[in-house]
Amino acid sequence: MKAACSPEMVAFANRLADASGAVIRRYFRRPVAVDRKSDDSPVTEADREAERAMRALIEEAFPGHGIMGEEHGDAHAGAELVWVLDPIDGTQSFITGRPVFGTLIALVRRGRPILGVIDAPITGERWVGVAGRPSTLNDKPVRVRPCESLERAVLYAPAPEYFTGADLEAYRRLRSRVGMPREGDDCYAYALLAIGCVDLVVESDMQPHDFLALAPVIEGAGGIITDWRGAPLTLGSDGRVLAAGDPAAHAAALARLAG
Repeated sequence: MKAACSPEMVAFANRLADASGAVIRRYFRRPVAVDRKSDDSPVTEADREAERAMRALIEEAFPGHGIMGEEHGDAHAGAELVWVLDPIDGTQSFITGRPVFGTLIALVRRGRPILGVIDAPITGERWVGVAGRPSTLNDKPVRVRPCESLERAVLYAPAPEYFTGADLEAYRRLRSRVGMPREGDDCYAYALLAIGCVDLVVESDMQPHDFLALAPVIEGAGGIITDWRGAPLTLGSDGRVLAAGDPAAHAAALARLAG
């Protein structure tokens, strides 16, 4: 597997984020119908239209590439290069007028992410991560921060109701040890970790479009992002994700999750 992708692919990923953001900003804080998907999660026409805009660009520029999108399904998903798209990660924030949501764009080669974009179209912030290169926020390098211990760590996670069964118990074990637990903010929490404002982010029951774009951004900022067993994230990961800025904090958090 190649270590990184070409500058042309990075530029194209930025074009995708530009196209998605242009759609999303037209709908933000304006009346928009909210539908419910089969898993009861909300979706709007902004989600659907933003993904269509990105898919159209990919199909025109790279017809041999695969696409996996949250709203419009998969096309050529077995291709060597696959774009994994989440037009609005944090739809509830979008619906309620909070600007801390993002568009997630990943380029995956043979199941492993080599390029990731977290685009916050309302705040005007864009994190870009490329395998083997430093991550950036609006073209300036970013870096995670050290964390001495879990007791000093800032942890972001979804609300407890998003964890179930043994995952909920594992989350409670970790939450009980950290210095400052916080809830919500979806992909924006990982973006904050990449710039050294947050120490840990933990989630379960995620889908590939939720986490694959995050990996190159976190890793390129010097952080660690894995599943709950410490394995790298791939298309086949089980949806349990732990991100950390400090290797010691990551190891300690894995131990708490494992009980």
